[in-house]
Amino acid sequence: MPTALVTGATGFIGGHVVQVLLERGWKVKALHRRSSPSGLPPSHGVEWVTGDIRSASHMLQACVDCQAVFHVAADYRLWVRDPGEIYESNVQGTVNVLSAALEKGVEKVVYTSSVGALGLNADGTPAHEKTPVSLEDMIGHYKRSKFLAEREAEKFLRKGLPVVTVHPSTPVGPGDIKPTPTGKIIVDYLNGRMPAYLNTGLNLVHVRDVAEGHALAFERGKTGEKYILGNRNLTLEEIFKILEKLSQVRAPGVRLPYHPILWLAHFLSGISALTGKEPLVPLEGVKMAKKFMFFDSSKAVRELGMPQTPVEQALGEAVTWFRANGYAP
Repeated sequence: MPTALVTGATGFIGGHVVQVLLERGWKVKALHRRSSPSGLPPSHGVEWVTGDIRSASHMLQACVDCQAVFHVAADYRLWVRDPGEIYESNVQGTVNVLSAALEKGVEKVVYTSSVGALGLNADGTPAHEKTPVSLEDMIGHYKRSKFLAEREAEKFLRKGLPVVTVHPSTPVGPGDIKPTPTGKIIVDYLNGRMPAYLNTGLNLVHVRDVAEGHALAFERGKTGEKYILGNRNLTLEEIFKILEKLSQVRAPGVRLPYHPILWLAHFLSGISALTGKEPLVPLEGVKMAKKFMFFDSSKAVRELGMPQTPVEQALGEAVTWFRANGYAP
């Protein structure tokens, strides 16, 4: 039975990756920090390993006797008082994981980047894995950190480490315990805290399909290649209309102008810098909303065989899970 190390195993995507690997007959070393709660049910075949990707020694120990590494862990926040925390986890943490994998002779690494590290088309048409991009295109510390981390992963390719990079778009579904920024949008919607919306767009995908995409990237992905793990491009208005049908909570009917919301986000960001509390409207989120995050996932479907569960089902399962776990009425 092969063994895989999964970093970020207590996270939204990582937890589902663990479950998919177990179903495929893997033994899983699931890395977690002591402070991280898990949404995973108890499972046979999982060895919980306490450690931190920011520690090179922890990662060397965790990679012992592993045939595969799925580096899913990331600091995904749109606001943080000390941005250095994000770079320490997402950039240096990635270096630590890949260095350990190289030293321990891991057969293959699946590195979880983000569509946030890819380029976007100015006309809003779906972007793909080779759409031109530069560091200057990155909005906010999270995207910048993931862009830089991907450059580090490319260095390890040149050192001979077999790395396949996957780029999840916007996963939704059950088990979003934190919740992620996307999950928070759904929770706020269900709680009636979404009276209006910005004109933006996202590529939604079932989190289970993203997890399957990780396993398929190990099985079928080509070393050095990138794969967008996504499904359907929708405007925020369209997403809310689907949520309205699923939840019976009325969708907001007011579309807000961009620039007044941007000014408000700047003001709230200044308040947060003084108080240390997360702003109600994160500045980075507003800046990101100016561009439609539309992507083409056909490469992953064609070359990996990634499933495409209907987005309505993914959102429906998310709504059911959030309500069942007390996030919303």
